[in-house]
Amino acid sequence: MTDRPRSGWDSSFSDFRSTPPRQIRERLASFVVDASPEQHRAWDDSIPPLQAEVSEVLIRDELARHYSAILEYELPMESRRPDVILLVGAGVMVIELKGKLLPSQADLDQAAAYARDLGNYHRECNGREVVPVLVPTRARGYQRETDGVHVAGPDALDALIADITRRKSEPVVSREAFLSDGAYCPLPTIVEAARELMASGTLRTIERAHAATKPALDEITRIIHQAALTKSRHLILVTGVPGAGKTLVGLQTVHARYLDDLAIDRGDGKPTAPAVYLSGNGPLVEVLQYEMRGAGGDGKTFVRGVKDYVKRYSSARSPVPPEHVLVFDEAQRAYDTDQVRAKHDRADARSEPEEFIGFADRIPDWCVVVGLIGSGQEIHIGEEGGLGQWRTAVESSARSAEWTVHAPPGVAGIFRSGRVPFELKTALSLDTELRFHQARDLHRFVAALLDCDDPASLSPISRRLNADGYHLRVTRSLDVAKTYLRDRYADNPLARFGLVASSKDRDLVAHGIPNDFQSTKRLKMGPWYGDHESDYGQHSCRRLESCVTEFGAQGLELDAALLAWGTDLIRLDGTWSNVRARSYRKGAKVKDPFQLRLNAYRVLLTRGRDGTVVFVPPMPALDETYAFLTAAGMVELR
Repeated sequence: MTDRPRSGWDSSFSDFRSTPPRQIRERLASFVVDASPEQHRAWDDSIPPLQAEVSEVLIRDELARHYSAILEYELPMESRRPDVILLVGAGVMVIELKGKLLPSQADLDQAAAYARDLGNYHRECNGREVVPVLVPTRARGYQRETDGVHVAGPDALDALIADITRRKSEPVVSREAFLSDGAYCPLPTIVEAARELMASGTLRTIERAHAATKPALDEITRIIHQAALTKSRHLILVTGVPGAGKTLVGLQTVHARYLDDLAIDRGDGKPTAPAVYLSGNGPLVEVLQYEMRGAGGDGKTFVRGVKDYVKRYSSARSPVPPEHVLVFDEAQRAYDTDQVRAKHDRADARSEPEEFIGFADRIPDWCVVVGLIGSGQEIHIGEEGGLGQWRTAVESSARSAEWTVHAPPGVAGIFRSGRVPFELKTALSLDTELRFHQARDLHRFVAALLDCDDPASLSPISRRLNADGYHLRVTRSLDVAKTYLRDRYADNPLARFGLVASSKDRDLVAHGIPNDFQSTKRLKMGPWYGDHESDYGQHSCRRLESCVTEFGAQGLELDAALLAWGTDLIRLDGTWSNVRARSYRKGAKVKDPFQLRLNAYRVLLTRGRDGTVVFVPPMPALDETYAFLTAAGMVELR
């Protein structure tokens, strides 16, 4: 046993077989202090059959004395506990026990997620086979393999173990190493990352995430030091697909402790916060500030909304911004001049890029503006101007000779021929999806789904996503969708799942989805994303009662999203149509309303880290849409 227990029980196969079941159950009960009477009965029912199967393995396999049994392993930094983990041969078997005869889709997906997360984030599972097994305890014999999950009665486990141990001859996983501190390190959500930064000033190091984002962070760090040393001004553009870690890079940059040493004393001391993370995404700002309230100023020390920042510093009599580093999230969505004029009611309005370059020009000695750039998610009016506004802003600066632009190849063409010096930096491109575990094809699938006339061509991609542990499900029953999510995350009270829907749909309210303007306006984003499901967490997304639209979901994530598909984007005669979409307000300068609808669904389809459940209301106008989604490979929930 470890000094700091990670599980209710861990031992060799031999000790597990020879220990009285009651003694094992008492150990489990002392570890899981809040276990229900039903859980106690489940242990009593499952331990003897498990011991019988382990005994069979010990009789057949002379190496089995080196195998280990771990029960109720608590995943570090989480509240989930796989029922049983067996370290056998060169592999790891993850067993989920269900007291039933037939498993549900939620049971299968839960087992698959355990194996996926251990394979992705557990040091001792790296490069090894991690096999998910779902055991309906009332079943007998081997049943089937579904989406990589073996379904078998308790009596078939010895045969499954024998099959695993025959495949490779590598050393058996060490139980001590498996249970050691730091062996399991999952990728945090944005909300979790904000909490960690608030508590410790640093983020956990995950090998895959570190490898994907470290080059960009290192390059940003180098440029910031160069700016401070040479007293110069720099615009850094960081590109990346949604879910690649741009927000995490931005948060880590503004929390970097080296900035305290580089900041300039302006006569009244150095600024207490030399950097700020700015976003026009109101819900993202609200959520981050909610989680970082301990930093002071209601969480506004490091995170601010663009509108408030512009209002504070844009007039001639405004104070000089106290920061040296301004991180502008979703820089490609910066408002153009017309939208700034409309939002701020100013006749002399400039575009947001011009405003921020102007702020940077007033900061003494040196300044760095970091623009985080996503793709294909322009969903607001006034965001369609693109990155060309940033080139115009830098070239129009009164101090343009002091500026240098740094950008990756994807946007180099916009800046390379400009009058301001330009440096091409490949490291500033984040091209690896992190949010979605190993589901590398998700954005390819979504892009093809929204730009495809042949749904059958998408099935191979959806099958790969499913094999990687990313689950795309679809149903015409809202109750079925909700039940699936509640069952899927029944063992994980920290998981976040919630309702999302398009803002331009006009029919979902009649089907129980409160996506109307007044309902979404009243919603408090911080508690919705951050609170637990409990008596005090009445606004938690887990209740599946309130709903966020694309405007409340963009830039944030859930473990799983329940997307209610509206009639504002439907399949009509073999192609996508927005003919039933709610109109934009009179006078709104929208260049391409159809593209904005596609972008809205691109956002909504990519909010879930584990997967997405699509609810298509049972109305004739959506029949063709439902048929298209199922033909594309989304698995029907029944």
